[in-house]
Amino acid sequence: MHLTRPDLAIIQNWIQPKSRVLDLGCGSGELLDFLQQKKQVYGYGLEIDDQKITECIAKGVNVIEQNLDAGLSNFKDQSYDVVVMTQALQAMKRPDLMLEEMLRVGKECIVTFPNFAYWRCRFYLAIKGEMPVSKSLPHTWYNTPNIHLSTFRDFEQLCKSRNLQIIDRAVGNSEHESHWATQLWPNLFGEVAIYRVTR
Repeated sequence: MHLTRPDLAIIQNWIQPKSRVLDLGCGSGELLDFLQQKKQVYGYGLEIDDQKITECIAKGVNVIEQNLDAGLSNFKDQSYDVVVMTQALQAMKRPDLMLEEMLRVGKECIVTFPNFAYWRCRFYLAIKGEMPVSKSLPHTWYNTPNIHLSTFRDFEQLCKSRNLQIIDRAVGNSEHESHWATQLWPNLFGEVAIYRVTR
């Protein structure tokens, strides 16, 4: 068994065997399915899409139907080792409050999101005068689920303002492949990032 998404392959490396994992917006349950089989984690996924919930159940992944914008009040403080949210933080009504909730429920959290300061986005906006559409930002301005577009620098400033510690960061292109330019100038050449954060 292997993970089809490169970001999930990176994330699974940051999760210890037999951890308690909560996956927010878990989709079809690919990450939890992999972690349960390869690392014997105890996990739950939260998802709102009926079809994806059915796919989770078919894989034997524990899943709860839940709207993440309603918060995580049904989970106790520090009840999980890791809380994961991939490509969804920018779709939350209040990403800052969601980050706080993730770190209330888990000892650490892992988030991924697209970088609106990526050079192609800047170029697209400067030359065309239109909101960028790309592989990491595939929707047009009027039908996008991304209501809080940000940059890596914005996210790091949010963490600093909340006294949160960034343990790890992986920056790359839309396939999460790293390059020397993404290491030197991540906010300019990084298209997508994965952050591992704790208090």
